[in-house]
Amino acid sequence: MSVRRARRIPESGHAGPDERWMASYLDMVTVLMCMFIVMFAMSTVDQEKFEALRASLATGFGSEISESTDVSEGVIVPPELVDEAGEGFTELQPNAAQQEYDSLADLRTRLQEALDARGLGDAATFTIDDRGLTVGLVSAETFFATNSTVLSDKARAVLDAAGGVLVTVPNQISVEGHADFRQPAPPFVDNWQLSSERATGVLRYLVDARTVPQERVSSVGYGASRPMAEGTATQALAMNRRVDIVVLSEATEEVRSMLPGLAAADASG
Repeated sequence: MSVRRARRIPESGHAGPDERWMASYLDMVTVLMCMFIVMFAMSTVDQEKFEALRASLATGFGSEISESTDVSEGVIVPPELVDEAGEGFTELQPNAAQQEYDSLADLRTRLQEALDARGLGDAATFTIDDRGLTVGLVSAETFFATNSTVLSDKARAVLDAAGGVLVTVPNQISVEGHADFRQPAPPFVDNWQLSSERATGVLRYLVDARTVPQERVSSVGYGASRPMAEGTATQALAMNRRVDIVVLSEATEEVRSMLPGLAAADASG
């Protein structure tokens, strides 16, 4: 019996020297070549441009005074905002504030004339402040029946006159109701409800009867939280029972902050 010998399988793989190190070597050579190219490029300096850059940086940071390089400080002003002498700013904010004040004062005059034409010249007060123009319908009892939100005939006449002017201006209008500190009688729970419903009544009349666009009018009730006068005297209570129609200024906050000063100057003559 013969034993069959297993066939010998030759070993596979590269029989020569291992050359894998060549890949890393070639990568390193490539990187070195790139580095030398960059260094060569950087070594070529335009001396004239370099001197100009050095001088600019030196004068820009204030280490050297230059007569040829503009190192002036401040902001860039568009030509249209330079004053006539070319030496400064035009007085933007004061001019804008004066224009806004003049616009509100003109509206005040038109409202007063409309009330005067109906013999109601003393039915409202006018105040220009940082919110805009406030038309005060002082003494709400004159415009509403006692403990009621129904507009009186006088209130309708005043709103007819004022509404004819307010409908012509684009400003937002806030109708704000106020009350004195005394507790109202039922059906009103408190002064918040009474002042809110009176303000809403004025808003509804301006929109429905005088066609003031509803998207420009809002109403709010402040109850007794914002009194105009202190104390319990009849006159003080009457001043605190009021509805204000505020024509809100659309100027910037900075411009609006100047309006009280302009109003005081105007009042002092």
